[in-house]
Amino acid sequence: MSDAILRPRRSVLYMPGANERALEKAKSLPADALILDLEDAVAPDAKTDARKRVAAAAASGEYGYREVTIRVNGPGTEWHADDLRAAAEAGPDAVVVPKVESAETVREVERALEAAGAPDRTAIWAMVETPRAMLDARAVAAASERLTVLVMGTNDLAKELHAEHVPGRAPLLTGLSLALLAARESGKVILDGVYNDVKDAAGFEAECVQGRQFGFDGKTLIHPSQLEPCNRVFAPSAEQVERSRKIIDAFDEATREGRGVVTVDGRLIENLHVEDARRILTLAEAVAGRD
Repeated sequence: MSDAILRPRRSVLYMPGANERALEKAKSLPADALILDLEDAVAPDAKTDARKRVAAAAASGEYGYREVTIRVNGPGTEWHADDLRAAAEAGPDAVVVPKVESAETVREVERALEAAGAPDRTAIWAMVETPRAMLDARAVAAASERLTVLVMGTNDLAKELHAEHVPGRAPLLTGLSLALLAARESGKVILDGVYNDVKDAAGFEAECVQGRQFGFDGKTLIHPSQLEPCNRVFAPSAEQVERSRKIIDAFDEATREGRGVVTVDGRLIENLHVEDARRILTLAEAVAGRD
């Protein structure tokens, strides 16, 4: 499994690119990754200055273990091309592209980044947030090796569907599932969308649990208060770690003894369980180094 897949991305926090104080504060926040935002969080007349500020922040190397990404303005906007050039020169960990609806959009972004001299380590994160994106998620996810992460844009998806924001997200489950299937088939990371009510701590944590149960690798966030519960929910629990160790130990012992049947606590263990146990332990070790 690649480092891109195993790197913890439990919490991915949007930070407004026009706010210098916010960019400075992000250096001390316990987020696994940051999205320095040039799109929704920046007014049209502030986008040029924000672009310079965000590019400088991304190139500074002052964010420690945190993965630093830049969200550019979307394809078709007047700022998109300049944003991509500035991001390529800054060399962040990734460029987050909103409103990706096709494989060709991914390839166009890739060509633009390479033409502007983006380093090989700068990945593409594609935001999927429309009905077309859900239906074409498989092609989007497989469009480029530089694309490593799909990001759910659940607010825009709900808007496009004329759906209501309700506990449990029933109107969005089909889209979430399609994107998850696409990500897993292509071996890409996938991040859940944001939760809008920063004062509803119980609702937020419930949605984190739902996202983890679905299989998301982490969640995008809009406020620092959401970091602690998100990091906790998306990290392997002590029970998961203990069980994973038991599974690996039992399997290794059975292999040494030439036994074909392995059980742990009365449950049959197969190769797929061992692979998942190793994934959990690797993630737990990476998380422990941060927390």
